[in-house]
Amino acid sequence: MYLLEEKIWFWALLAIPVVVLLYFAVTLWKRTAQKRFVVNRELLEKLTPQRSVFKPVLKLVVFCLALACMAVAMVNPKIGMKLETVKREGVDVVFAVDVSKSMDAEDIAPSRIDKAKQLVTQIINNLGSDRVGIIAYAGSAYPQLPITTDYSSAKMFLNSMNTDMLSSQGTAIKDAIELAKTYYNDEEQTNRVLVIISDGEDHEGDAASIAESATEQGIRIFTVGVGSEAGDRIPIKRNGVVQSYKKDQNGETVITKLDAETLQQIAAEANGEYINGNSTQEVVDKMKTALNQMDKKEFEAKQFADFKDQFQWFVAAALFLLFIDVFLLERKTAWVRKLNLFNENKTKS
Repeated sequence: MYLLEEKIWFWALLAIPVVVLLYFAVTLWKRTAQKRFVVNRELLEKLTPQRSVFKPVLKLVVFCLALACMAVAMVNPKIGMKLETVKREGVDVVFAVDVSKSMDAEDIAPSRIDKAKQLVTQIINNLGSDRVGIIAYAGSAYPQLPITTDYSSAKMFLNSMNTDMLSSQGTAIKDAIELAKTYYNDEEQTNRVLVIISDGEDHEGDAASIAESATEQGIRIFTVGVGSEAGDRIPIKRNGVVQSYKKDQNGETVITKLDAETLQQIAAEANGEYINGNSTQEVVDKMKTALNQMDKKEFEAKQFADFKDQFQWFVAAALFLLFIDVFLLERKTAWVRKLNLFNENKTKS
């Protein structure tokens, strides 16, 4: 298992294309200057008989590799040497994310679906030792990630979610609630939380009664509404570009609106709370307060421990490459000259 401690230093890799561009710019400038002062090509070759064409490029490659090694060293990669079981206490939090087409509406920037993913990410970032799971739902519900303590995997699955991932359209909140029930494996567990992020357009209905039955199993449901009451059009995109907007059977443009009332009803039936998703900080603060007030369940989790720094290997590699670059002259090597691959040493009669 590896850990990248300072990922921001990966931006230093952008220095490599800059160096390459500067190299070719200087090379072009040199050739232009040489042509200006030395018209005869054969005379230029006689003036610089030992100049190698290959070695300057090799020096550039070596120098860029050294820069790459230094960037990785600054990231400070670590490797976990052993897997051990640890005991933790926390809450099991399942996120049900609405991925129906109405979530493409842009009445909340940058779009409802992007805002939903942002909200879940920020909630996860503020968790302690809780476990998380993810469900995607539209016309039906689909398990994305089972209960886990691996927040990195949770974010990876979350980032891959979009409104095209489920073919059946609609907003079956009740299916998401039913599926969430299967995520909790301890019958006596009292710290079960389901967070539904949606615009609330529940075309299947009956979600409130399902939420009430979830309460009997000790599940508290928090609902987060994304969208506006004024609503917006549903864009139809191709390669990220809006081609048109969804229309109904009469050819009228469909306007999708936030149905806060449905979400409030679901939360009320399940001993939870409705939160307006327009403010990310408000959502994070309310969820953090609610989770902190709940009883914590003890569970076992496996994690890599005894992480060892690996940056020193990349520093050593960078220094070695820089040493080679300094002593790598741009003159032709003697044995290369003897090969005379391009018949450069042929004398004219």
